[in-house]
Formats: sequence, structure tokens, C-alpha cells
Amino acid sequence: MKYQDIIAKLSLEQKCALLSGGTVFTTRALPGKGIPAITLSDGPNGVRKQAGAADHLGLNPSVPATCFPTSATVANSWDPALGEAVGAAMGEEAAAQGVSVLLGPGLNIKRSPLCGRNFEYFSEDPYLSGKMAAAYVRGIQKNGIAACPKHFAVNSQELRRMASDSIVDERTLREIYLTGFEMVVKEAQPKTIMSAYNLVNGTYANENAHLLMEILRRDWGFDGAVVTDWGGSNDHALGVKNALKRKAAADGRFDGSDRSGNQSAHREFNRLAGSGGVNLNGLTRCACEKLIAGSLKGTAFQIDSGFVAV
Repeated sequence: MKYQDIIAKLSLEQKCALLSGGTVFTTRALPGKGIPAITLSDGPNGVRKQAGAADHLGLNPSVPATCFPTSATVANSWDPALGEAVGAAMGEEAAAQGVSVLLGPGLNIKRSPLCGRNFEYFSEDPYLSGKMAAAYVRGIQKNGIAACPKHFAVNSQELRRMASDSIVDERTLREIYLTGFEMVVKEAQPKTIMSAYNLVNGTYANENAHLLMEILRRDWGFDGAVVTDWGGSNDHALGVKNALKRKAAADGRFDGSDRSGNQSAHREFNRLAGSGGVNLNGLTRCACEKLIAGSLKGTAFQIDSGFVAV
């Protein structure tokens, strides 16, 4: 059955439900409609699929997997072929563990040695970051696994990362902070991209129309799915409107609310859609992309001969 046929049989609430997570690291399943859950896993330098109950901090034990050299280390080789080989190996392990989406690579620009996640990022040089990230994505996706480059965009600090506001002029934004992402989108066609926690010029990245609609989709031609970082949804309806598509985890904040405190965010989204507050054609398109995402080779389900996304 083609995904369009499946979409046509979904209720409004079911379409809304597809746009937020089912558990910490799985999408929502609709068994009666033939839509199983898909598993996502952290993966900047190795698959981190938790055994048993999952938590976003990684406190519970994980399934054994290879710990590869960090992105910062591999970037010192200046060798995209090596990066692609590392990505391919991670993709193989993801497939073996039933993981459909590997959350990486990270390619934010290093601006301060105090950033606690610099080891996950390639470089302070946007060209090197872009070339290495594109290589990782090609390697990961060779195995039918979706890569998810992150964190889009201008996310170069961990201190107050969910409240910081990156103020940047357009030239600096495009030449320094977005160059790597542009390269990875155009050279490797990632199936998903993860939005950042922070604000960019006063608007949260996960609902920023300039970043998501004007640059990512219009200027670069990205046709995959965008997913929030875990707990990074501020306004679910506005995020979907501005091309966010899917909120990570079970309604975002692990307690059934989004960052603004709205309980059961997908039900609130359903209410807005039903009252005309959300464009229904856009909602159907979002749900279609979610279903296309499900055609993950060997790890999820085949709906059509489509491509992978979340």
C-alpha cells in the first residue's frame, strides 16, 4: 500500500500524533494502520541504544557498541574517506541493533574551548566541518539508515543552551555557521536534520521560518524531515508550520508537555488543526513525510519505494 493511501485513512488526531514521539527514542506506532514505531539513537561517535527503559541522559545501560574516535579527532585527519568509513561502520551497527535513525553527526562551529560538546563537533572551520559531515552522512546512509546532522543552527555553547539567543548578521550566519550544513545537505542529502535548542536572532531555532523554510528548504532544496532536539519543542504548532515536521520523544519534554508547558502537545496541536489554526494540507504533507520516513531498509517497514526520513 502506498503511503498516500495510508494517510487518506488516518483521522486528524492520528495525523497529529505522528508528528511527536511515542517514547524517549521511538516514534509513535499506529498498529491498526500498519505503521510501526521507528527507533532513533544517539550516534555522534557510536550507536547508543539503551537496553530496557530509555532516558534522554543515557543513565541506563546501553547495548554494547563500538566507541569510535570523536568527530574532533577524525577531523584532524582532514580525510573525508576516513570519515565515510567511520560513518559506514556506525550505520552497520545501527542496522544490526534495529536503529533506523542515527542522531549525528554534529557539526556546530567551535567558538569557545568552554563548550562542553566540542568533542562532538568537527572544527572551527566551516569548510572542514561540512566536508567531514557530508562524508559521515554518506557512510551512514549506505546501510539504509537515516543520518541526522545537528544542531541546526548557531548552537555553539552548552551554558543555558535552551535559553541562549545567538545574535548574528546574515553574512556571518551564512558564511560561518551555515556553510557546513549547506554542504552536507547538497553533497550528502541527509534524510533528517535536527534543530537546535537555542534562539537565533530572537526566535527559537525549532520554529524559525528564516532558517527552516527560507534557507533550509527554499535556498538549499532540503526535502527530508526536521526533528527537534530532545525537549527542544517550544511551540509545536508553530514548529510544524515552519517546517519542523516532528517533535522528538513523547511530546517533547518527557512529561507530556512542550517547553511552554502545554500538556499533551499533540492533542493541543490536534485542537488547533481542528479549529483551523493549522493548515490541514500542510499537516497531511507532514504526516506523509513521516510515513515516507518509515521505508527504512531492513530496520523498519516498507511502504513504497520512497526514501528515508523520520
